[in-house]
Amino acid sequence: MGAPAPSHDSGEKNFLAFAPSKLTNLSAEALYQHAVQRGEGEIAKGGPLVVKTGEHTGRSAQDKFIVRQDETEKTIWWDANKAITPEQFDTLHSDMLEYASVHELFMQDLRGGADKDYSINVRVFTQFAWHSLFIQHLLVRPPMDERGGIPDFTIVDLPGFEADPEKHGCRSKTVIAVDFVRRLVLIGGTSYAGEMKKSVFTILNYLLPNDGIMPMHCSVNVGEKDDSAIFFGLSGTGKTTLSADPKRTLIGDDEHGWGPNGLFNFEGGCYAKMIRLSESAEPEIYATTKRFGTVLENVVMDPATRELDLDDATLAENSRGAYPIHYIPNASLDGRAGQPHNVIMLTCDAFGVMPPIAKLSPAQAMYMFLSGYTAKVAGTEKGLGNEPQATFSTCFGAPFMPRHPSEYGKLLGELIDKHNVNCWLVSTGWTGGPHGVGQRMPIKETRALLNAALNGSLNSAPMREDPIFGFHVPEQVPNVDKRILRPRDTWDDGSAYDAQAAKLAAMFVDNFKIYEDYVSDDVKSAAPKV
Repeated sequence: MGAPAPSHDSGEKNFLAFAPSKLTNLSAEALYQHAVQRGEGEIAKGGPLVVKTGEHTGRSAQDKFIVRQDETEKTIWWDANKAITPEQFDTLHSDMLEYASVHELFMQDLRGGADKDYSINVRVFTQFAWHSLFIQHLLVRPPMDERGGIPDFTIVDLPGFEADPEKHGCRSKTVIAVDFVRRLVLIGGTSYAGEMKKSVFTILNYLLPNDGIMPMHCSVNVGEKDDSAIFFGLSGTGKTTLSADPKRTLIGDDEHGWGPNGLFNFEGGCYAKMIRLSESAEPEIYATTKRFGTVLENVVMDPATRELDLDDATLAENSRGAYPIHYIPNASLDGRAGQPHNVIMLTCDAFGVMPPIAKLSPAQAMYMFLSGYTAKVAGTEKGLGNEPQATFSTCFGAPFMPRHPSEYGKLLGELIDKHNVNCWLVSTGWTGGPHGVGQRMPIKETRALLNAALNGSLNSAPMREDPIFGFHVPEQVPNVDKRILRPRDTWDDGSAYDAQAAKLAAMFVDNFKIYEDYVSDDVKSAAPKV
């Protein structure tokens, strides 16, 4: 694989002194004991470990930096990635070493990628025991006899360390710094464990295109006929929920690669949203909240009864659960699948104008992939007003894409064409009006539409062309209310729908201007009609 050649001056060896052997590759049981003894978490009814992440309840995208040097000058998409100098990184590294000298660190030797032809060995040092358990769940756990040696990359995670913007070239006391040449990631000033897993995703997104492998922010499942499906989508669009289908085998819920050997999971676990989790709608995920080993971030627990309240967003709207993938009953244990039959692009359209499902041409699929559209609503992030806010995150994962989006888009287009893959847009957002007026798309209807797409029956269904977005929408689908297939008909005021749809179409066109020089004419022509 196209990883940098191992180098003994990467800096990871300096942290080995602070990770005694007794804290290396500990089991879940041992990490539980350390976490509780240190006051890092509490055990809830059923056995999950409940922790709080404090100030940071999600990623700190503005605090992520890449070392800018000769080797990365022309390979990194600097318009979207922040830079620090090698000297600033060296100072940060030195200061974190000094901080670590008075703390015990936990160490895990893990792997990013289930396909050994394209995987990397990752050594992770953490200050918190529960962070060590988290990353043990989220990455691939090699057999003990395959651990050790010189890793391909090292991650150092010190939540208690506070960066100095003037000294370290960062923005705040929080920093995530990536050096692709020294193969080292430094994380400080945040207790949000998701930064570690996303750092591995960033690394693979940088390395894999060199080998013709498409790295993807997506979930994957597969049916009995080896009919695997890819689910692209930003946070909150339903990747985890919709891929956890009891009738299909789950390959993974968040990050995958697509190449000559088919699809493969980058991870060994799942990181699911917990807020307002429904036992009836999502029984497989809900069951993980009653299991020993699951790590629950910012979930409210009664201190006396140890009962969880998954509807309480007091600590965070983005409450999360991390657990090994085998906690999902029908999950794949090897994290591999064949070439996909279907690609689904998920969007949570809070404007209420997108149909619940639409068939995309290859050009439309490319347009939607580079657009990476969803919408956020009040309550999900600080600073959001009452109106929905359109979000365009290219490739459905801009914060983790070190290279220019056109590289990933070109790879995806080639793979879709080579394997003759069907492409679909699925909205899990609002129907009958925008957020605050309409209602959320019923998950029962979404699952019925997905089933029809995945089993092939939707390919022969009668379709109409959407007059604004141009994609094809089925006229009717068994077990689905016909009205929701025509979003305009669900609104009380058709002219209000027209205005909202035109507004969203204009946002798409305006956002896509930065990609027009990198795509073919047929992709440009897939733009909505303004």
